[in-house]
Amino acid sequence: MSNNNNPDTIESRHYVFLCFLTVLNVMNFIDRQLLASFANFIVPDLGLTNTQFGLLTGLVFIAFYAVMGLFMGALADMFNRPRLIAAGLALWSLLTAASGMAKGFVSLAIPRMFIGVGESVLTPTSMSLLSDRFPANKLGFAAGFYYMGVPVGVGISLLIAGYLGPAIGWRNCFYALGVIGIVLAGAMLFVKETPRKHLQTTPENGEHEKQSFKSIVALLWRTLRSSPALALTIAGGVALHFILGAAAFDQLWYVQERGFERAWIAQATGWIAVTGGVLGNLVGGMGSDWWQHHRKSGRPMFLFWIMLLLIPINLAYRVVDPDSPMFWFGIFCGFFQLGCFYGPTFSTVQELVPPQIRSTVVAFYLLMLNLVGLALGITLSGFAIDYMLAEGISEPYTKTLLAFTLLSATAIPLFYWAGNRFHQDQDRLFAKIGDEPD
Repeated sequence: MSNNNNPDTIESRHYVFLCFLTVLNVMNFIDRQLLASFANFIVPDLGLTNTQFGLLTGLVFIAFYAVMGLFMGALADMFNRPRLIAAGLALWSLLTAASGMAKGFVSLAIPRMFIGVGESVLTPTSMSLLSDRFPANKLGFAAGFYYMGVPVGVGISLLIAGYLGPAIGWRNCFYALGVIGIVLAGAMLFVKETPRKHLQTTPENGEHEKQSFKSIVALLWRTLRSSPALALTIAGGVALHFILGAAAFDQLWYVQERGFERAWIAQATGWIAVTGGVLGNLVGGMGSDWWQHHRKSGRPMFLFWIMLLLIPINLAYRVVDPDSPMFWFGIFCGFFQLGCFYGPTFSTVQELVPPQIRSTVVAFYLLMLNLVGLALGITLSGFAIDYMLAEGISEPYTKTLLAFTLLSATAIPLFYWAGNRFHQDQDRLFAKIGDEPD
């Protein structure tokens, strides 16, 4: 039996719940990544240009995902969180199935818009739930484990494209994933709400004091202005997402400029995504927890060193021969770096804000990552590639991906400054709310 008097003791049911949320996040990223994974199937089938493909995987999806995420984060700070997740999962699963019936750009763009609305519920709500179930010294692990859903989801979507795409077609894959999502949404309805830490209760009935949307947004704004470490962490995450957006064109790059067969390269990179990404998530989550506990700087400094070591490899593998070991090692390092990112930054964001706006600040962070980082990365990459193709410039995919890798390297100094400021800003926060870390 667990000892509930020890704040660092974590009950086994919380680990089970973490695993379930991670499964939902895997589904989230399978659905989100599916267009990019099936790029070499869908682009020729629907007759899409690179610009149209960039819009579908970028602005069309992300604008709705990011903007609605801010509202969903506020709702999660006010209402029952498991029911919100169930509703969002059901919505995006139905629309994933509907995407399988698309006949062209417009009929695919419409469901993509509203898939973004459904998916915007999951992460702000999940991170809020996890922060109420795990102590601060384990939050990096919890966030890192949850965000294994990114590389695993990306990897599985590539494996689906590589193995099932040629066998049953991309449309049937979309239909099947929609059905699986509906089943998981039904299971989520049986999950009870988690008591929220640190919130005041009313003396009349002992219930949590309700917050208004206006008060939540006002507190978010004050927090951003008073915490440079928080603002720098958000800025660093945005910068890193420029290349993550451009990487939506990776599968097209492998086939058109590196000469791989479309199904085989999807299979190969899918396995690399799962192994490299999962290892990165474990290293990023547990490594950043260790770093923050034993070093004078915060978790973002851990990311500074990871990115500083990997940036030369991220550039080199784009230009070497695909038969070179450096090519495959570079792909692995890219997914490893992606995995390392999520645990440290989302833990940092959670720990630098008042507890009553944790969902909202995660939603705001996602808004910036997606609407600025990913949307610009994907959309501008599509424009750049089509422009270079029209001008007869050789290797437009390679040049575009190199440019956005360099742009993403601006995250390195931002994470350095955020790491140096972390403890100072956290101490100021606890002095204001009269609390100590969990």
